[in-house]
Amino acid sequence: MEQVSEFIVRTRDVHKVYLMGKVEVHALRGVTLDIKRGEYISIMGPSGSGKSTLFNMIGGLDKPTSGSVYINEVDLAQLDAYELAWLRCRTIGYIFQTFNLIPVMTALENVMLPMIFAGVPEDERRDRAMELLKRVGLAERWNHKPFELSGGQQQRVAIARALANDPAIILADEPTGNLDLRTGKEIIELLKELNEEKGVTIISATHDLKMIDVSDRVIWIRDGQISRIEDRSKIRVEAALEVEEALMEGELPDIP
Repeated sequence: MEQVSEFIVRTRDVHKVYLMGKVEVHALRGVTLDIKRGEYISIMGPSGSGKSTLFNMIGGLDKPTSGSVYINEVDLAQLDAYELAWLRCRTIGYIFQTFNLIPVMTALENVMLPMIFAGVPEDERRDRAMELLKRVGLAERWNHKPFELSGGQQQRVAIARALANDPAIILADEPTGNLDLRTGKEIIELLKELNEEKGVTIISATHDLKMIDVSDRVIWIRDGQISRIEDRSKIRVEAALEVEEALMEGELPDIP
């Protein structure tokens, strides 16, 4: 029986250099990272730190200048375009800050779309899409198009779409960035529920401190390098969370 590695994602000495005219911009400077199956990881850092670039490397959306990225022990650099597209379709679900739903499609059709690419029969993909919309609390809005949905509802459709092909990994790029505090918290709680129920690995690039409270580990990125890795149990964010909770309730907290 083939042994499955405990690590679903591994990066080894990943560098990424962009050319801006004649200037070299070093977005990543030797990132080595192991992510276990079923972990909830938040990648945090200031704008321009390299967290989104690392996110894109893990998702196979961009290639390293040097170094290696492994998904399920498969070196992404060794895959041709078809193989890489197949791995992304079957193994990774994507959630974006701007939702990226198809405007002319209903919620149901948006969720079904990745299944079409994966070759799922029509009846099966319709049934599966309805089950997923039900899971994210939007079964009754299946026939609504994105412009008929609130931001939070659109993000729920995007989460259902990310789960369409039962991926092992969900990559969430600033999933609460365009949402108000209360709706953002609901989306974070939904992602955590899915992480626990399905055992899916969630990797989020985010500025949202509320993410810390549900993450197993937080990867802090600065100047293209990992500055530190912290377990949730060692992070103290209660004060920040209390402030946000108070603001959500329309109260002004007492800050010493």
